[in-house]
Amino acid sequence: MQKVFFIPLFFLIVISSYAQDKSPYQFFDKNGKKVTYKKVQNSIEKAEILLFGEHHNNSIVHWLQLELTKDLAKNNQLVLGAEMLEADNQKQVNQYLAGEINQKELDSTARLWSNYNTDYKPLVDFAKEKNLKFIATNIPRRYASMVFKNDFQALDNLSEEEKSWIAPLPIPFDINLPGYKAMLEMMAHAGEKMPKAQAIKDATMAHFILNNLSLNSLFVHYNGTYHSDNFEGINWYLKKSNPALKIVTISTVEQENISKLEKENFAKADFILVIDLDATKTY
Repeated sequence: MQKVFFIPLFFLIVISSYAQDKSPYQFFDKNGKKVTYKKVQNSIEKAEILLFGEHHNNSIVHWLQLELTKDLAKNNQLVLGAEMLEADNQKQVNQYLAGEINQKELDSTARLWSNYNTDYKPLVDFAKEKNLKFIATNIPRRYASMVFKNDFQALDNLSEEEKSWIAPLPIPFDINLPGYKAMLEMMAHAGEKMPKAQAIKDATMAHFILNNLSLNSLFVHYNGTYHSDNFEGINWYLKKSNPALKIVTISTVEQENISKLEKENFAKADFILVIDLDATKTY
């Protein structure tokens, strides 16, 4: 006679819940404590600026950026901005947002990243749909390259129009900031010119964020995580200009196990977004 085994209902519910709860990401606070998406959103809504540090090729982070932006827009007046658009292309971005040029014309007149259509176009299109400003915050890359080759003084002879696309000169620079110091140690052959090329980007992004802050609005900025990790980079320049600014930072990291924050990722930001190492890459 065949035996029949009965599995308790509670056990079935636990198994079912576990199977349905497989998530590709988890938020933590800077002390390594798990936090909910809603808590992250609520904290951001009390701030003036969000620096959302991303991995440029991670599909989950780009999806979360869009979903978080949509949720923040429900109760807040937003201004959006991104490292991935350069300041001298602001005119073309504005024309696209106003419906004066189409996507094909934007493609041909602005220097868009190769993954723009998959990763950043949804954010720009959301701004267009909701009539939000989208600020091209980054320095034109040719000027950052000039700093890398010939130091800050290479920018002195730029025209007034060209200087309007970068942070006001001279910019403050502290080589003893851990991020810049690590860069110097990693690329010792380049001397201070490599961290200085990074600094001119950070300073310029901070400059255009500050220039476009509005009363009772929230500026949401998308940037590579290394531009705001450890409260340095853009955050450092923002705070140097106005120490009272209310800024929330998010750092993105990838781990094989997302259930516990690895020690080296503690304190990288106000919130650390841990994404499963197996998440799909967009390039």
